[in-house]
Parts: sequence; C-alpha cells; structure tokens
Amino acid sequence: MVPDPGHSVVAVAPERAEAGYWAGAASAVAAGGHVYLAYRLRRPIGLGRGHAVALARSADGVRFETLLTISSHEMDADSLERPALVALPDGRWRLYLSCATPGTKHWRVEVLEADDPARFDPRWRRVVLPGDPKTGVKDPVIVRRGDVWHLWASCHPLADPEQADRMVSDYATSADGLDWTWHGTALSGVPGTWDSRGARITAVTFAGDAVIASYDGRASAGENYEERTGVATGTDPAALVPLAPLPAAVSPYGGGGLRYLDVVELPRGGRRLYYEYTRADGAHELRTELR
Repeated sequence: MVPDPGHSVVAVAPERAEAGYWAGAASAVAAGGHVYLAYRLRRPIGLGRGHAVALARSADGVRFETLLTISSHEMDADSLERPALVALPDGRWRLYLSCATPGTKHWRVEVLEADDPARFDPRWRRVVLPGDPKTGVKDPVIVRRGDVWHLWASCHPLADPEQADRMVSDYATSADGLDWTWHGTALSGVPGTWDSRGARITAVTFAGDAVIASYDGRASAGENYEERTGVATGTDPAALVPLAPLPAAVSPYGGGGLRYLDVVELPRGGRRLYYEYTRADGAHELRTELR
C-alpha cells in the first residue's frame, strides 16, 4: 500500500499547470472489466476551490473517459472534497460527496444513487453525515465486509476557526450505508511528530485479523493541502496505530504532498494505487501505479 512515484504514471492532469489547480482525491472501484473513478477538481481559492467532482471510466486503469461532472453549485456547496464511490450488490451505485456548507467552515456528506455511474443526479440526494455545529465531517472511506458497512471520516473541530484545519479519523458502522452509528476516533496524530496536526484515513484493507490503513498527515496548519502518506495498523477498525514515526511516501516537490491514496483490487489479480501528487510547478495531479 506504499506508493512509489517513480513507478507511477499520470491518470488525470490538472486543468492548468500552476499552483492551486488540482486533480485528485480519488475513489476507485473495479467493476465489469473497468476501473471507475470519482475524483475532485480544484481551482485556487477565489476561483472556485473544489468546483466539481468527475466520474470517469477506464479499461486499463490509466486512460480515463469522463462520464459525468457534478459541480459544487449543483450540491449547494462552497466546495467539494474527496468523494466515495461504492458499487452495490444489486448493480446500483452510490456516490458520497463531501460538501462545504456555504459561508462556514462546516462540512457534511451527502449521497446520490444511480443505476450507472454516468447517471448520478444531484437533484436526488440525502444527507447521511450531517456533522453538527461543533464538527465538520468529510472525506469518507467506505468498505463493505459481509453484512456490515464500515466508514472512516475526517472530522474537524469548528469551535475555534483557527483550529478548524485539525483533523482526526472517526469510525462508524451501518447495516445499509445510510444510517450510521459512530464508535469514536480510530486514528489521530501523534504529538510532536509529522502527523501531529491531523490524521485522515484514505484507504482501508482487511487482511485476516489485521486492519491496514493508509492515511494523510500533517504537522502544522501551514502543511494544509500538502499532507504526506503514512500507514496505520491494528486488529480493531476503531483503534489504529501509526506503523512508523515518519511518513511512508512523499513528493520531492513543494511541501511534499502525496495524499488521498486509494487502493483498488483488480479482478485478475494485483492492485492499482491512485493518489494526488504535488508537481514541481505546484499543481497537483492524479497518479496511478500497478502492483
């Protein structure tokens, strides 16, 4: 689950080759001989922020065709962050969208359903993770295992606007992926280390009795948007511990941003990794590598 950018290729390039323009924060699903991606498109603050989430499809996991784009305006949001794309057992699909509540630092998660990833309609949606006046909730990671839905979400304190960039990863379960029961904080940063300001789980794999998670970490508010990737493990999905005192993967450019790692198991074996990567020009691109 540890990226090696030297063996990666670009899957989606940003709109422009300059700082503040990003393509990334992807959620990947392998189904029907294709890899489907939902990913966020961002412009600089003042020019749209997270202005859209795109749905795309690929036969090889590298070259994608855009199926649908949902704008932040359609979701009544100031910005959109990382989505979560889920294929249901009955052939339908869900798209969970992280939405910034206008005029605030609050985040909520809403869900759309469709019979095809190209047919999500923002007019038909419901809030599934509302957060509250003290907490913003976004960037859900969702894994179905047996009859249980598992979710880890990035939670931000809102009482002090200067501290709203802080984040921990809280854990919840559900029987249907719509109504969730929270079980507390699964992962938080370690004081005095590279992830002390925040820890955001981005992908989770169950391996026998072990739970293996990749996560984004930062040490300061100044590293917001330039998180690095770490690995955490445990036997309880509600209690994960960082595996090492240093990040596992970084970019050599800018603030070292290598974040929002997702891992998709391929039907014919192997895995594809997708992650957002800071380039030398300051833009962020979505990269992939085959394992």
